[in-house]
Amino acid sequence: MSFPVHAITLDLDDTIWPIAPAIVGAEAALEAWMAENAPRAARMWPASERQRLRELANRERPRLAHDMTAQRRWMIERMLVLADEDVALAEAAYDAYFAARCDVTHYPDSVDALERLAARVPLAAVSNGNACLDTIGLMHLFQFQLGAREHGAAKPDASIFHAASERLGLPREHVLHVGDDPYMDVIGARQAGLRACWINRADEHGRFPPWPDARPRPDLEFPTLAALADWLDATHSKESIRP
Repeated sequence: MSFPVHAITLDLDDTIWPIAPAIVGAEAALEAWMAENAPRAARMWPASERQRLRELANRERPRLAHDMTAQRRWMIERMLVLADEDVALAEAAYDAYFAARCDVTHYPDSVDALERLAARVPLAAVSNGNACLDTIGLMHLFQFQLGAREHGAAKPDASIFHAASERLGLPREHVLHVGDDPYMDVIGARQAGLRACWINRADEHGRFPPWPDARPRPDLEFPTLAALADWLDATHSKESIRP
């Protein structure tokens, strides 16, 4: 399939890097920080209790469900207050968590593929997560990073896709959104009027998950970002030789 692609918006977590190891590391970093600096909170809030607190944050603060930074800060403050610790420690505790959350390990193909994509068209990050591309070291490949927290709504809300297209200065149909989530990324982007590419990576057993339902499939589907870069190279090469 060939169609105009004048810019690409990309999801981050589970598209450029796997998110699970980063979250495990962030939780471990928070636990270690608490053990050293707020031991009562560390004892009161083991991992299982923190999970319940996350669920409580989503129930009690649904208007901030799109803002993972605000929810995490609230959780840490609640942990400290209920353990009779100094709430002023919350900022340093969050910093320890967030540093580890941004300590990601890219998929093997990601960085080279991003460099190839960025050489062809402008890239922008559109993510529901709160990873920082500056901290991670990839911001130089992107025109901008638009997160659900900054925008005020999360994917699959059409407004975040529209806002990214407007910042790129392009019609929506000339923007390709790329992501791993069939609903948040693919269906959300298509309903917002963008083209959509599903990065459907193989699982740990080498199997590729099937498309989950009967709704329209993505415009493109690839197992890696490298395969998307190959497609874009071929598409642009064909366009460059047209009379």
